[in-house]
Amino acid sequence: MQRVYSKVEPYDAVRTEQSLARLEALARMMDGAVTIPGTNIRMGLDGLIGLLPVAGDLISGLVSSYLIWEARQLGASRWVIGRMMANTALDTLVGAVPVVGDAFDVLFRANMKNMALLRRHLEKRGVSRAGPVIEGEAIRSR
Repeated sequence: MQRVYSKVEPYDAVRTEQSLARLEALARMMDGAVTIPGTNIRMGLDGLIGLLPVAGDLISGLVSSYLIWEARQLGASRWVIGRMMANTALDTLVGAVPVVGDAFDVLFRANMKNMALLRRHLEKRGVSRAGPVIEGEAIRSR
């Protein structure tokens, strides 16, 4: 029996830019919204929501899953999606452990890591927030 995979059509340039802006804001909010006073450690909603036993980590995992779903809509490869899922699963599972998980949520920024993976993948495909990358030299004539 042959498997049938649904082909996801990537977004156009405008929707891609809007989606990336939305995802970057979400990742910053979840992983680095505020700085802990007296330190250089940034903490986001993921660390705060994670203080709720079990339910907080599930909610955080669901928000991270949205980021993965949106990355798939942007045309991310299976390899990138798999790595993003592994980051999210690790963050959710270890975050569920009392006390140690809360510290892990603050230090392991799964959403920021996932955004870096997505940005790197899109740059390799020639898609970036500033548009396609054009290589060459600029020569000024006098």
